[in-house]
Amino acid sequence: MDFGEVSRLVRQHTGMRQDDLARLTGLSQGYLSQLESRARRLTRLDKTQAFLDALNVPAELRPLAAGSAPQPETPDRDRQEEDDQLRSLAAGAAQTSSAFAEFIASSNVSSDVLEQFGFILARIATDYVHAPLLPLFTELIDVRDELFDRLQGHQRPQQSRELLLLAGTACLLLAHASQNLGESASAMAQIRTARLCAEEADHTGLRAWVAGTAALIAEWSPQNRMALKLTEQAARLAPAGETRIRVAAIEARAAARIGDHKLALAALDRMQQAREETPLHNEVEQFGGLLSFPLAKQDYYLGGTYTLLGQHEEAYRHATAAISAYRSGPREERSYGDEALAHIDLITIGILQGDPDAATTALQHVLNLPPQMRIRQLGGAMDRLGGFMHRPGLKGNRTIRTLTDLIRGYEVIDGTAALRSER
Repeated sequence: MDFGEVSRLVRQHTGMRQDDLARLTGLSQGYLSQLESRARRLTRLDKTQAFLDALNVPAELRPLAAGSAPQPETPDRDRQEEDDQLRSLAAGAAQTSSAFAEFIASSNVSSDVLEQFGFILARIATDYVHAPLLPLFTELIDVRDELFDRLQGHQRPQQSRELLLLAGTACLLLAHASQNLGESASAMAQIRTARLCAEEADHTGLRAWVAGTAALIAEWSPQNRMALKLTEQAARLAPAGETRIRVAAIEARAAARIGDHKLALAALDRMQQAREETPLHNEVEQFGGLLSFPLAKQDYYLGGTYTLLGQHEEAYRHATAAISAYRSGPREERSYGDEALAHIDLITIGILQGDPDAATTALQHVLNLPPQMRIRQLGGAMDRLGGFMHRPGLKGNRTIRTLTDLIRGYEVIDGTAALRSER
């Protein structure tokens, strides 16, 4: 009559688990556990017969010993047994729910960790505009990898969203860095990952900045016409503020670069309208530095666009305004790349306006820039400037010959080491 001992011995000899035997005999796993621990006894005839039938116990072993026959169950005993079984089910269900609650409450990040990642990326974004690129590139890879590792662990949904925003921002910065190293294919690979992070985080601000950066990369590449298609996408996403101003500025310069003056001027109008709008909150712009679009940078873009359009007075005004703002502003906001490219605009303007001395003065700044701070865009701009100086109308000019000699062989940053570590 000790069915708990029978259960234990059957499982011992067959290797069955409690839940397997419970299903076989029609009992709950909790009830069977109580039988084996002698906390309960199997006394109902119907359950007794079902238990014996399930184990195929031979008929000759089923007669019950005299005086040990099960006693008829009373209604009260039936109710008590059912209540006990329900309590057992409730306890088991509570244990499972508690275990799940502990799982979903656990996280491999904390608010402090997320804040620290944010501080690191903000520092890198700020340092990026005025510090040598290669050390920052290496640090960015390390930060991005740690963010990827965290995302492959477990955290709360809101923390996952914040991690995705941070990881997407790290990839966005790596896209800029890869572009400055002259590796547009690597830059676009980073853009694809940043875009996916933005989608998974459902973050419109990051989507817009990523789309704008994709357009910027295309503008500096041989496929610069693709930039206009990308700025259309970015414009649909961009919230009011620096992001929208930036997209219009990129579109204007890209259009001017391919000779579409009408579209360039229309984009400049949109840029001016965006400057007059009330800006909306954008978490991406809060990182600052490279991920912002201050007035100095706006003037640099305007100077470059007007130079390409041949409107030299406007180009000179905005290029000098950008240079002045960078020189007088905080050191951490001084973008050496933008400032040098603005000087190249002044070189172009000086040559076209017949003022080679002014062009020589502007060139000296570009030549004085340390090699580790000479982004690849400077190399392309200097090459175009060198080709420009071979125009028939400039031949025979001694100052132009001097400028050509100074430009020839201009060395830019070597990104081989950084790209090798990334790949």
